[in-house]
Amino acid sequence: MRVESLPESLEQAGELLAGRPVLALTGAGLSTDSGIPDYRGPGSPRATPMTFEAFRSGVEARQRYWARSHVGWARMRTAEPNQGHRALADWERSGSLRGLITQNVDGLHRAAGQRSVIDLHGRLSDVICLDCRRISSRVTLQQRLSVLNPGFTDLHSADSRSAPDGDAVLDDTAAFRVADCTVCGGVLKPDVVFFGENVPPERVAMCYAMVERLAPESGPPGALLVAGSSLTVQSGLRFVHRAHRRGVPIVIVNRGVTRGDPLATVKVDAGCSEVLTALASASGG
Repeated sequence: MRVESLPESLEQAGELLAGRPVLALTGAGLSTDSGIPDYRGPGSPRATPMTFEAFRSGVEARQRYWARSHVGWARMRTAEPNQGHRALADWERSGSLRGLITQNVDGLHRAAGQRSVIDLHGRLSDVICLDCRRISSRVTLQQRLSVLNPGFTDLHSADSRSAPDGDAVLDDTAAFRVADCTVCGGVLKPDVVFFGENVPPERVAMCYAMVERLAPESGPPGALLVAGSSLTVQSGLRFVHRAHRRGVPIVIVNRGVTRGDPLATVKVDAGCSEVLTALASASGG
């Protein structure tokens, strides 16, 4: 692996990606320039996300989750795609970027105009009933929670900081009233993969298929571009391992060390927005 300082590593990445079909794998570091904090980037505050087991443990846990989410969603839904999101969407329109797998749940890739996107961990904009499996809108749920908890967001917005994945850090949530499914009265959960849950296998298979298309039986391979992910969890790292085993070159753009660095062909230790803009421009995006 070559780990070099800008601009040399950026030039190396541009040369490697030029003329190849590219698949992007993105993480939370891409959305920090949109005001959404990440879990593991340099300087990120310590965060302990709720696990699926904890969420299912009882009403108190769901009160804590939905109270924090109610305040946090009011902020996250106003977030706008940043320069990095727009660069990837432009790159796709140029024809060189053939697909994108995102570990993010904020929906900003689609808001930027990206078309071929797999939301690996789901989207916060959707809500699922754990009993009848009906999918509904987070916007609608936000309205219901506002009616059940009048003034809650205004009361807590000023003195709570934002947390990753659309939460806000709150201590007192015991009085928060939780909404149930309007169809069956079941437990509502954001349609995202919590820690302790597995990504749906059909979604994983779709991602593997995208990686496999980078390694045709004849001709040169495409490339895997990782942007803004520490690759700490196996959920995303497995696709880097698959690409490496198939002889696909890998470019990683991330501030700080990632678990995929030993497999990278080129590592660019820098912010996503400026690097992706330069790479997309160089590739005709």
